[in-house]
Amino acid sequence: MLGIVTAGVAPGLALLSYFYLKDQYDSEPLSLVFKTFIFGALLVFPLMFIQYVLAAEGIFQGDYIKAFGTVGLMEEFFKWFILYYTIFQHISFDEPYDGIIYGASVSLGFASAENIFYLVANGLQDAIGRALLPVSSHALFGVIMGYYIGKAKFSAGSIKKWIMLSLLVPVLLHGVYDFILMTREDWLVLMVPFMVFLWWLGLKKVKKARVLTLQHVEKQYPI
Repeated sequence: MLGIVTAGVAPGLALLSYFYLKDQYDSEPLSLVFKTFIFGALLVFPLMFIQYVLAAEGIFQGDYIKAFGTVGLMEEFFKWFILYYTIFQHISFDEPYDGIIYGASVSLGFASAENIFYLVANGLQDAIGRALLPVSSHALFGVIMGYYIGKAKFSAGSIKKWIMLSLLVPVLLHGVYDFILMTREDWLVLMVPFMVFLWWLGLKKVKKARVLTLQHVEKQYPI
């Protein structure tokens, strides 16, 4: 059991460390990052229950509705809800890049808990594949969500637009990811380029957030 827990959590913590160490300026308090990670992990329980009930009752089970609705929208909304209502106004969220860290944290908490349950049910033989696909995709959904949350907090205008994008873009990407898995026998043919695109987009947002943070710091502490 210890091996399963370790294999389930290790990829998420590794990715979170990567994005955390990309912070150029004041590092975020580890206690808050860890708390956000735990909040994300706890989301697995209500979401599993809701998704189980919907499946048992045959509600919203079409491939398109399930991919973009009961999985994509539901999971990303709950992660967004935590990020917006617990982190957005927090005093420690004081730079645009911080959104990346907290977005990745809540998403990777969710992905790690989900990963543990999957490995318990199916065994360690899937650990590498889970790390490369579900865990890393959740991380990138969170990075993209956090980027737009950071834009919303530190942009002079268009706050509602950035808030809306912080939810809609991850939902769309998550839906595409699940739709490929659900509907394609040759899903790997589409998944590989999609994951390449997702990493490109996520790292592009990381780079932009770092630039925005530099500009923010220069405004706060002019030479």
